[in-house]
Amino acid sequence: MSVKQYIQDNQEKFLSELLDLLRIPSVSADPKFKDDVFAAAEFVRASLEKAGADKVELCQTAGYPIVYGEKIINPELPTVLVYGHYDVQPADPYELWDSPPFEPVIKKTERHPEGAIFARGSADDKGQFYMHVKAFEAMMANEDLPCNIKFMIEGEEEVGSEHLDIFVKENKEKLKADVVLVSDTHMISLENPSVTVGLRGLAYMQVEVTGPNRDLHSGTYGGAVANPINILCKMIASLQDENNHITIPGFYDKVENYSVDYRKALNDAPFDIEAYKKELDINEVHGEVGYSTIERVGIRPTLDVNGIWGGYTGEGAKTVLPSKAYAKISMRLVPNQDHKEIAKLFEAHFKAIAPDSVKVTVTPHHGGQAAVVSTDTAGYRAADLAIQEAFGKKAIPTREGGSIPICSLFQQELGLDPILLGFGLDTDALHSPNEHYGVKNYYMGIETIALFFKHFKNEASK
Repeated sequence: MSVKQYIQDNQEKFLSELLDLLRIPSVSADPKFKDDVFAAAEFVRASLEKAGADKVELCQTAGYPIVYGEKIINPELPTVLVYGHYDVQPADPYELWDSPPFEPVIKKTERHPEGAIFARGSADDKGQFYMHVKAFEAMMANEDLPCNIKFMIEGEEEVGSEHLDIFVKENKEKLKADVVLVSDTHMISLENPSVTVGLRGLAYMQVEVTGPNRDLHSGTYGGAVANPINILCKMIASLQDENNHITIPGFYDKVENYSVDYRKALNDAPFDIEAYKKELDINEVHGEVGYSTIERVGIRPTLDVNGIWGGYTGEGAKTVLPSKAYAKISMRLVPNQDHKEIAKLFEAHFKAIAPDSVKVTVTPHHGGQAAVVSTDTAGYRAADLAIQEAFGKKAIPTREGGSIPICSLFQQELGLDPILLGFGLDTDALHSPNEHYGVKNYYMGIETIALFFKHFKNEASK
């Protein structure tokens, strides 16, 4: 039996196992799900062990454990290090889900006519990292594992991978490999398969604006005392000008200006702007003047408010002038922008633009560097050949707007470029209600990953 035949014969089992994993609400950002996050780690550990991995362990950290396992068939052969994460984003707001976020259901969609799995974590990243476990199982079952393999599946990616940073730095020999394989990105479509060669970095902040020492009656004090919500809104609005250019001094100092030819090559990738707007139910796109939608997402930095709150938000009316207002603000960064430096620039500027009528506190949350990888490597060539064999088309190299902070750490500490072999679609509602992942994408991913190992063995030996 071939590896491909094994995958086809076991599709129902592979899907059932993924659904079981998706039922575990492993939300790393919310302490009330702590036991569930540990349960997901144990699920992954048991799955690796059943698939045939050796030295499978839960590596304890100051946070959630890292699941490690390996299969070294011959030290002389190339080694592939697989990275993924079993933690998921919070599912809030629950009322916007069409079905409960941790009770997976399969429904057909326009982009997934064969059916998609609707559940939190289905595409980010349980459905995607579990493809690697199943591809490994298929290769082991057929005694056809071409390379050595190591797994490192963490539980804190959605909160910044703080402890994975420490783990990687302390375990360089354990993690020694020839390439890092990551499926936590998307492709253009099943008809136009692609490989991500660039990710943006991230600087994430929380701001607090304080006015009076307590909530006040808006009739008695309104117009005489600064309203922190009003002030915060004005401050946020001033962070971008009329061209949607970020106004923080020094923010663009290290941003690369790409050539006309490079920008044209980016925009040659298949992209239907009308379908994009229709999918999002918007009349027009929005962003930095002078750049296309593909460029705005792939090669330009951004600043966005991810949440804002303060005052009274309950039912009915309460005429209150609030004491405090808050916002969460994230900046997606491009290569050469250091997230720590940008965080300092943001803090200094945000405090500088505050009027004397309020006090401002800025608290940095997690961040990470951008990562760009070369297409002239054995890993990329193997990914391209695997896609050609599975999909019948060459891979299109693309740059994606999301962030995987650990990728730059792989480059810096392990000297390895990550191969970002994702199989989700940009319409899969990552981080949103009704997140989903195509069943066909899941199966195609398993098949393509197994082919990657075959081609990487050959490419790495050249």
